[in-house]
Amino acid sequence: MALSKNQITQLRDHLDNCKNPLFFFDDDQDGLCSFLQLYRYKKEGKGIIVKTTPKLGSIFVNKVNEYQPDKIFILDIAVVEQDFLDEMKVPVIWIDHHGPFERDNVKYFNPRISNWEDNHPTSYMCHQVVQQDLWIATIGCVADWFIPTFINDFKKEYPDLIDKPYKMAGDIIYNTKLGFLTRIFAFVLKGNTNEVMKSIKVLTRIESPYEILKQETAQGKYIYKRYGEANKMYEPLIKDVLRTAEKTDEKLVLFKYTDNKTSFTSELSNEAIYRHPDKIILIAREKNDEMKCSIRSSKIILPPLVEKCLIGLEGYGGGHEHACGLNVKTADFEEFVKRFKGMI
Repeated sequence: MALSKNQITQLRDHLDNCKNPLFFFDDDQDGLCSFLQLYRYKKEGKGIIVKTTPKLGSIFVNKVNEYQPDKIFILDIAVVEQDFLDEMKVPVIWIDHHGPFERDNVKYFNPRISNWEDNHPTSYMCHQVVQQDLWIATIGCVADWFIPTFINDFKKEYPDLIDKPYKMAGDIIYNTKLGFLTRIFAFVLKGNTNEVMKSIKVLTRIESPYEILKQETAQGKYIYKRYGEANKMYEPLIKDVLRTAEKTDEKLVLFKYTDNKTSFTSELSNEAIYRHPDKIILIAREKNDEMKCSIRSSKIILPPLVEKCLIGLEGYGGGHEHACGLNVKTADFEEFVKRFKGMI
């Protein structure tokens, strides 16, 4: 279901009736594809990727004041703090599928408000609104481990991009060319914000997935090159993760690495849980004095466990039922792991 007809109409009106929108979006493929769809429909405005923190708080108020938008769209960001919304003098439209949360001074579109189990990605809802760029919407949904109702339309238009049978999104992600595109979209979001925004600007101008896959245009070659640079860092890491998973007799697979520049925790944990669905995966990246983690399980509902394990520790975490993020101080990490092992 996702959005109702009335909600689709409301959102389209919000898009049509602004001249200078500002889009805040999450730094994963769902957030990126949500932004791309709305921006390519509107052809106006500015996008800001939220990379440094999983929430939109008062530190972003200056960005709004700099740009002076007449409307703000927040896409696929799980937590928007009330103190940010209180500062806003223009309409704020928040489209998301986490939570849900109660907030004032915002128009909140979230399918989980009426049905807690409805987990249609934000890029699915954006496609309901704009009804264009089918390939971008499909990348966003499948990358979020969700097979959209319009997958058959995609297969008709791009039959060679899903040319193998599948039962779940992971089968598409790891065995098809569409899955390769989801990896490319993930990897162009790596690196410093200037590089990332340059790649996103290029993506706003690409008309076909084949421009990227076959490197048919200068834009497509640029995106493919950015993917290649990130993939050189990813490949040795995923080999180590899978080796660790194969050697581990325990339920929990714990893999730690140190990198101050590039995070692959989400991609590593997703691939590991697909290859080892019977395990629970915890990928932890040490940066400064924090452990930034991604946790995956195909069976256990994670957020309540993470919350309980964090009581009295310095950190925060949350996310979807089977896919969670976690930030915890390095000094508290061993205690968190000990508690988590006990819980599972």
